[in-house]
Amino acid sequence: MNTNSVDPAEVTYYEKLGNMWWDETGILWPLHKLNALRTDYIKSAICEHFQRQIDDAQPLTGLSVLDIGCGGGILSESMARLGATVTGIDVTEKNINVARQHSQEHHLSINYQTITAEELVEQQHQYDVVLNMEVVEHVAELDGFMHACCELIADNGMLFVATINRTFRAWLFAIIGAEYILRWLPKGTHQWRKFVTPNELDQCLSSAQLIVTKRTGVKINPFNRRFHLCKSLLVNYMIVATQNKH
Repeated sequence: MNTNSVDPAEVTYYEKLGNMWWDETGILWPLHKLNALRTDYIKSAICEHFQRQIDDAQPLTGLSVLDIGCGGGILSESMARLGATVTGIDVTEKNINVARQHSQEHHLSINYQTITAEELVEQQHQYDVVLNMEVVEHVAELDGFMHACCELIADNGMLFVATINRTFRAWLFAIIGAEYILRWLPKGTHQWRKFVTPNELDQCLSSAQLIVTKRTGVKINPFNRRFHLCKSLLVNYMIVATQNKH
């Protein structure tokens, strides 16, 4: 396995999550809440780009989607239910086993693999949509990882990136608040030094001849535990990029 971007400490951490992925009331409840918001955002952007009818039951039919760092398959299953042909990859074999079992139990055909993005590039795979959600803040080498992600985009394809900004506010809310005070996430889920700024992502995308077409912030209401889109990119944010044809 090409492990240049793989952080062994992160792999060990996520191996411990095991079957917790699909417990919507357990420690990963924020991911399930966030998934509903990001699925709608992703669907809307894809339908706009590929000129699909957003009200169709399965508007992503015929499109290939790669979910990098798929974990237990939460987002992969959402994309499959929208009609996409989904490949979910993760470097933690336990995650893939959980994802594969859950999709089979729910009669969803998803191609799950324990493999890195770099290895998919070596195999010359490409996809209409590449999802890179809550992953870049966990990799060991950002530039190489992002280069691989960009190489996996097919002609006229799209890349989605969701991550956390490296700001004081992000440290205060995403680590101190979420992990230590509210205990919404297990301690050690995030490391502030590995957070990625929008400018750093822009540089990676620009070097790969991609242009950012959309960006939005994401915030959570601590009282009702609901996620919302917002203008501020100071904590959580999402970026959509497409190929620059000029």
